[in-house]
Amino acid sequence: MSIRDWPEGERPREKLLQQGTASLSDAELLAVLLGSGVAGADALMLGRQLLIEAGGLHALLADPTATTRLAGIGPAKQARLVAALELARRSLGEQLHARTTLQNPRDSGDFLRAKLRHLPYEVFACLYLDNRHRVLAYEELFRGTVDGASVHPREVVRACLKHNASAVILAHNHPSGVAEPSLADRAVTRSLRDALLLIEVRVLDHLVIGAAEPVSMAAMGLI
Repeated sequence: MSIRDWPEGERPREKLLQQGTASLSDAELLAVLLGSGVAGADALMLGRQLLIEAGGLHALLADPTATTRLAGIGPAKQARLVAALELARRSLGEQLHARTTLQNPRDSGDFLRAKLRHLPYEVFACLYLDNRHRVLAYEELFRGTVDGASVHPREVVRACLKHNASAVILAHNHPSGVAEPSLADRAVTRSLRDALLLIEVRVLDHLVIGAAEPVSMAAMGLI
């Protein structure tokens, strides 16, 4: 039986419109996004296959391009997945810029998590802020392998001057998923804090992005 033969209230698209997004499972949301399957496979079955094959929703969204090996996932559906993820990231970015000031790690944590959590390699990034802690820009400065990224204080100083920043929030991801700051993370943070003090730019925080909630080094007393 295809989805079109289901009672209207149980079809994922109609259910979403009538009951809201919270009423749908991950597979049902994917079914709405992907549309009909191929070769008799309905969209819900395709969504379930995607989640099983990828190992969960996070793993699927971390690398939507890996879904082409499944029947029913061609360039069009692959593009939908990538576009949906990018729209979510841009929405978070708009919300971040719309806020008057950043008051705590959670204000920026959701945005940085969306930007960095899915990456299979380590990235070091900065959020540049003015003297009222309003966001000026976001920039990824250094990229590494799964093991780490080399961070050069001189380049961070140059970037802060370019954006005329008064403060900065540092961030990097741990592809392993474990967000505990390493000894190297702590040393880099101290080095950057001291270098940026020379140009009167304050390091407000350094967020480590892993599989769970971002870890704030400021909240740990490490800034």
